[in-house]
Parts: sequence; structure tokens; C-alpha cells
Amino acid sequence: MNQATKLFAILLTVSALFIGTRSNAQSIQKSKLRFGIGLDGLAPVGQLSKSTNFGLGITPRLQYGINDHVAITFTSGLYHFFPKAIPAEFNGQQYTIKNDLDLIPVKLGLKAFVTSNIYIGAEAGIGFQVDNGGGDSKFMSSGGFGYANKKWDVGVRYENFKANGYSNNVIGLRVAYGFGL
Repeated sequence: MNQATKLFAILLTVSALFIGTRSNAQSIQKSKLRFGIGLDGLAPVGQLSKSTNFGLGITPRLQYGINDHVAITFTSGLYHFFPKAIPAEFNGQQYTIKNDLDLIPVKLGLKAFVTSNIYIGAEAGIGFQVDNGGGDSKFMSSGGFGYANKKWDVGVRYENFKANGYSNNVIGLRVAYGFGL
């Protein structure tokens, strides 16, 4: 089993344990909006790790409580991946290639609190490539878990980008400051 599969299995197991131990404490307020701005650390896994070292993101998120334990989320922002120098040869000439990857994610999701501060979440949407004059759009999906209180939200996720027959994956850590609207 590769590392990404192991991590995904661990995330699912932890999520199942949290669901099984759900508390009745109020986690979010029904019909209330929250806004948070996050800083993301992105660790590439799989094919993406061959062309990029790591990524950073800034992600504003709007959250709406549909009941006291579940919220709908809308997340956007910018992901920037720092490329690796890849040696190449063309017509006997040696040079290096650096493939930039900048994405604007636009995702909708659900955030379900299994205790008063612990949540599991899932998001899906489109990532618009904006480096080098633009590029293709990518289907994005993620699952993860985290801790949130009235001001701070710290979450870990496994995220996948798919386009044109290839798939890239990252493990993301998001630290965000939020407030009610």
C-alpha cells in the first residue's frame, strides 16, 4: 500500500471513530454565517512530488450553519506550488525545466462537527490553473478533519486534482482565523 493510500485509510478510520463518539454540544449556530481566512501548507504526494517541492495557499472560506452540527462551506483562494528543477536535453543541449503550478480553487463542501470542536469535512469543485497564461481546469475533491473554536480552525486534508487523464494529490494543513458575520 502506498503512503497516500495509508494516509487516506487513517483519515477514514479517525473520522469513523469521531462519528461514533458524537457529543450533543452545540458546535455551530444554525442560520449563521462565519468567515475565515486561512494559510495552507501543501505537501505534494504521488506524481506531483516529482515536479514540485511544496505548495502554499491562502484560502478565504465562508461557512453557513444548516443546523447546530453541520455547515455548508464555500472556499476559494490561491495555491502556489514551488517547482523542482528537472534536468532535460534537447538537440544535445542540457537545460532545466521548471513547471509552475498556480491554481485558484473554487470549492463547495460540508463540515460536520462530531464533538463540540472536532469536525470532519469534504469539499469538491474546480481548480483554475492561472500560471503561464492559464491552462486547463481541474476537478478537485478533498476529505479531512480538524479542530475549530470561535476564532481558530486547524484542519488536515487529503486533496486530489484531476484533469486530462492525470491526477495530482496533496496533503494540506490549513490554519485559519475566523469570525461571525
